[in-house]
Amino acid sequence: MRARLTILVAGIATLTLLAFSIPLALMLRNAAAERAVSLAQQEANLVTAIVPTSDKAQLESSVAHMNTGFQFPVTVFWPDGTVFGAEAPRSSAVELAAVQGRSLTAATEGGREILNSIRIPDGGYAVVRAYVDDEALTAGVGRSWLLLGAIALVLLGVGLLLASRLAKVLLVPLADLAEVSNRLADGDLEARAGAAGPAEIERVGIALNALADRIRDLLEAERERVADLSHRLRTPLTVLRLEAEAITDPTERATVDEAVSEVERAVNAAIRDARKPGRGASECDAVAVVAERFAFWSALAEDTDRACSVSLAPGPLPVKVSAEDLAAAMDSLLANVFAHTPDGTAFEVRLWATSDGGAIIDIADEGPGLPDAAVFERGRSGGGSTGLGLDIARRAAAASGGQLVFGAGHGGKGALIRLELG
Repeated sequence: MRARLTILVAGIATLTLLAFSIPLALMLRNAAAERAVSLAQQEANLVTAIVPTSDKAQLESSVAHMNTGFQFPVTVFWPDGTVFGAEAPRSSAVELAAVQGRSLTAATEGGREILNSIRIPDGGYAVVRAYVDDEALTAGVGRSWLLLGAIALVLLGVGLLLASRLAKVLLVPLADLAEVSNRLADGDLEARAGAAGPAEIERVGIALNALADRIRDLLEAERERVADLSHRLRTPLTVLRLEAEAITDPTERATVDEAVSEVERAVNAAIRDARKPGRGASECDAVAVVAERFAFWSALAEDTDRACSVSLAPGPLPVKVSAEDLAAAMDSLLANVFAHTPDGTAFEVRLWATSDGGAIIDIADEGPGLPDAAVFERGRSGGGSTGLGLDIARRAAAASGGQLVFGAGHGGKGALIRLELG
């Protein structure tokens, strides 16, 4: 925008300067010519005044003497063809002035002739000629044009400087507004626009701040409602667990108890998530988080006779997701392995860096594979759970600019869940 504004101002300034400079340049040239012609006319008039009162000898002497002090050469053409003063050809304009007995100014080769016609006592008309060459007609015009051009360039430079300052005054507040908008879009609800720039842009900043305040208030109210609802669910869950403990059949009691525990975990996760304040973009070391969560789950793998392995890229490996969210995503994915494969099923975790600065986490098992893609939709699960665990991983990937991908394991056996992080 700054370039476009500068070009616009430069174009307008150039056109304006041309509109004034061209007529002014022509006026300067005409003024120089008129000044030279006026001076030549004055000199011709001085000679014309002595022609009627002088004889030829006096006239020749007087004109010769006067030419020594004149800027332009003066010549007197007598009716009988005699010429006094500076040498000059008898042009057609001189003949016309002598025949018609009138004064005139005529263009000739290399300049202009100023002609005064005067009747003499002997009869006929004498013609007094002052000659102005082209150099005298344009004397000082070149310097004047150079000065005019320099002034025009200075004015153009001042205009461009003012345009640049104006663009800065307009663009800096707009850039600040764009930065605040991007921070709000990234989840930083504390970002606010400063009071700067023209009044119109300042009003936009005030409106943006009011919008951010409103969004923050709405989100806080929504979190409170979700947390309150989740707290209300704890009482019936407690009652349900007490009733489950009263079931005499151990298998049925274990099944119901596991279902209640799953719901409790979902409720607790909802409460924790609802209580989280809005935050902007976060980063963490994926190597450290994956290693820590694998170490946690490897103990359970040992208890269930599962062979497990981990392959990590050299750290640190920063990714655009918080350590808390990445840990929750890893827990949900590893819990999925334990929930949907029988005891003794081996699994492996691999982490490597991508060329664009992100990371990929693969969790592959040797279980029965993925029977139905719908199992991994939010709210769907093949094991009686809520299906929210994988959605946690999906949201963590999306928040970093990545995605969650499902597929077959190595060699077409088992399942592979890939967490792509930005």
